Amino acid sequence: MFCKAEKSQQYRQFRSVLGVSLLTYLIVTPLPSSAIKVKQVLATPKTCQRSHSSPNFLVVGGGGAPSYNEIALEKNVLYFQRTLRFMGYNPQLAAIFFANGNDGQATIRYINAQRQQQFKAPEIPNLQGASTLENIQKYFQQASQQKDKKPLFFYFTGHGEYNKQDLNNNSFYLWQGKELSVKQFAQILDKMPTEKPVVTMMAQCFSGSFANFIYEGGDPKKAIALQTRCGFFATIKSLPSVGCTPEVNEADYRDYSSSFFAGLSGRDRTGKAVISADFNKDGKVSYAEAHGFAKVDEKTMDLPISTSESWLQNQATEPEQLAILKQPINQTLQTSRPEQRYVVASITRKFAFSPQKSFMDNIQTLQKRQTDNHVESAYLGRLAMELINIGTEKQIRTTKNPKNVTILNKLLKCEAGFWNK
Repeated sequence: MFCKAEKSQQYRQFRSVLGVSLLTYLIVTPLPSSAIKVKQVLATPKTCQRSHSSPNFLVVGGGGAPSYNEIALEKNVLYFQRTLRFMGYNPQLAAIFFANGNDGQATIRYINAQRQQQFKAPEIPNLQGASTLENIQKYFQQASQQKDKKPLFFYFTGHGEYNKQDLNNNSFYLWQGKELSVKQFAQILDKMPTEKPVVTMMAQCFSGSFANFIYEGGDPKKAIALQTRCGFFATIKSLPSVGCTPEVNEADYRDYSSSFFAGLSGRDRTGKAVISADFNKDGKVSYAEAHGFAKVDEKTMDLPISTSESWLQNQATEPEQLAILKQPINQTLQTSRPEQRYVVASITRKFAFSPQKSFMDNIQTLQKRQTDNHVESAYLGRLAMELINIGTEKQIRTTKNPKNVTILNKLLKCEAGFWNK
């Protein structure tokens, strides 16, 4: 979404190379850097992620019917539980609502060793019920009545629905084919106490639309909600995502959930250590850092996006965004934060781009094979968005519009997981 409809010839050329719309991203604390090298080290097992005020955890997942209730969705929930355990949390503290719940019906679709389609019942420890609107509403109603100020982390792994009439109000599927839209979800969150932060991680198709829950009633025409809430999403509101498969081998999974939680915990789905996502070296991995890690680690067509990044889409015009892509990459990096430098450096190396040149100049050197591949094109899109992210962040802070700076700081603080500080 852009403020102006007119498009220059160079911008049309850029869009034809990527095959996607140009989105804007943002950067938080300015940190000068002339280098583009990033040292990669293996993550060291730590339990310092745990704070004195551990978050509450809610997981909702599964398809709306057996035909699209793939085993990968169940395995995502199990991986989330392993992530909690590795980070020092008790997995039993997470409330889980998945597909048909505990009724014993075989609803999870998978492919067996003979390449035959089979179905089985959910086998998730501490599964509390089905993924119904009633269960979700009841959970949030109870959470709103709690006196503690513990933040809530909400994870959704399932399927999303594209709203042709309003991309800002897409939905995700609950059991029996029911849907929960952005506006419906935001209205539930509107009833939460203002002092109780809510962070979401959502891995469904068209999930970026849910970034609009930062507004009252989920309506981007309204004000930012009084409550502190933010989120991370597998891809933008107009594109499908990957990860819903009936295949059982987790070692082959390539999706946002896998990469985000690997970055957050330091361990992938198979238990192997990954490079540390503690890019600012403070001894913790923030949600924003895990998000940055996923942008590089996830080898798919996804374009991960956060609430703050989505909000910035409406803050810069197309000419302003294009101007950022025309300046040398190293110049743009001067106001970047560590996880953003990691994203830019990693993707720049991948394509052998020159940091002394602009993004627009660099893409002129690409071979056709590098832009015909959806995964390669997605990486180019992520790089462009990251650069615009940095540049737009700088513009917001330079203009010193008090209202916009306040909104920006609120979202960034939430995305950093400030309760772990």
